[in-house]
Amino acid sequence: MNGKALKKQPAKIRLIAFDVDGVFTDGRFYLSDDGIESKAFHTQDGFGIRQLLKAGIEVAVISGRKSMAVERRMAELGVRHVIQNCPDKPAAFDKLSKTLGIPASESAYVGDDIPDLPLLSKVAFSIAVANAVSAVREYCDYTTEAAGGNGAVREICEFLLAAHEPESNQQETDSLHVQQQVSP
Repeated sequence: MNGKALKKQPAKIRLIAFDVDGVFTDGRFYLSDDGIESKAFHTQDGFGIRQLLKAGIEVAVISGRKSMAVERRMAELGVRHVIQNCPDKPAAFDKLSKTLGIPASESAYVGDDIPDLPLLSKVAFSIAVANAVSAVREYCDYTTEAAGGNGAVREICEFLLAAHEPESNQQETDSLHVQQQVSP
């Protein structure tokens, strides 16, 4: 990870939301003559998402566009919070945050373009992918080395898991200590 791209350490993150186009993908989509859209997702990103979910971190996607490919891919990964065709990402995030009982102060968002800035400004930890427009990269707390669609999501997952790990290890240590006190 490039230390120069990290402006601050993430707070306790319990919810991370991602834009899709330009983050999970390289920003391109293919449209056939029949009007069928397709996208390419990086397979290694999927493992990262599953690891976040396994660690108890809620994962959401909030996209301004609607795509069956996104719906299918997120279903494969076990992502339950898929918000598409969203004209107001901050309002959608607020509703999700309230539903889950997780405040913005324990949340992160990943974006790549100007429409993502209002939501990036609401969360505790803002993340830009390497291919984000300069205004987004300059604003965010962390910028990935990898570009969207090329492993950026996996990089973010590993970064958050590493930051989350000391807390998990402390909980395991506390639990072990309690068990040792109770054992005969």
